[in-house]
Amino acid sequence: MRDLDEIKAIALEYGKREAPSILAKGEGDDAMSIIEAAFDLGLPVIEDEALQRLLSGVEIGDEIPESLYRAVAVVLAWVFWLRGDDPTG
Repeated sequence: MRDLDEIKAIALEYGKREAPSILAKGEGDDAMSIIEAAFDLGLPVIEDEALQRLLSGVEIGDEIPESLYRAVAVVLAWVFWLRGDDPTG
């Protein structure tokens, strides 16, 4: 089990017409609040430490950099598949 201080979370927002952006991010208690809110809202929670590290330098409200489009697209494709959504519609 991880120590609470080691837990990190980043919430992404995607409106389909623009690049995904950072909605929220935090560590420790803040990270747990983000994760719990996602579960409460029925949103998927994905554990990917490498992607979290790459996204940690992006400020809240900013779009992800183009260099991370492919990595985030893989995650979003999985989320769309889970929800039965059509990412092109």
